[in-house]
Amino acid sequence: MTVRLFAALKERAGTGQLELELPDGARVADALAALDGLADGLPLVLAVNREYAREDRMLQEHDELAVVPPVSGGDLRIHTAIVEGALSLDALVERVRDPRAGAVVTFSGVTRDVLHLDYDGYVEMAEQELRRIAEEAATRFGLCAVASEHRTGRVAISEPSILVAASAPHRPQAFAGARYVIDQLKARLPIWKQEAGAWKHEHVPPAPGA
Repeated sequence: MTVRLFAALKERAGTGQLELELPDGARVADALAALDGLADGLPLVLAVNREYAREDRMLQEHDELAVVPPVSGGDLRIHTAIVEGALSLDALVERVRDPRAGAVVTFSGVTRDVLHLDYDGYVEMAEQELRRIAEEAATRFGLCAVASEHRTGRVAISEPSILVAASAPHRPQAFAGARYVIDQLKARLPIWKQEAGAWKHEHVPPAPGA
């Protein structure tokens, strides 16, 4: 099968494309292992036949696997955080300002209709997943920078519990990138809210490979 490499990975390997011989039933994780540590130390976005994929995705003989690192050289800025305390949209916008960007799009999710909401979360997992979502958005939509924060604890009415900011050369990319982050955040982040004494279970995150 063909493995395509980009940016820092391409530089490490000295080529943008490798051919691997894998046994029947091999998965993306097996292909990564066959790269002999080439991708060690880099957070990765994976795609099979130009569709994003998890490491347990089954591979076929003629599949194309793309292994995509974050943009190297400081060209892309990503900030994500799970925060207990007030969020600042102005501070988040400053994190995504970029001379290459012709558009900055922001989203604020605020408490409404009740005096407050209480948020609890698996913080360590949520931080990792939030970072992964931001990296996916940046790669998919060609963002200059992306930043996202989610609160835990008590959030009073009209205060933000979620902030997202994305910058890109053009507005369609910035809108699409910000929309992707908020949609994926709501679907995948292990954070729960309590409203009027009742915990809300709005979705069930998909299992790996689903």
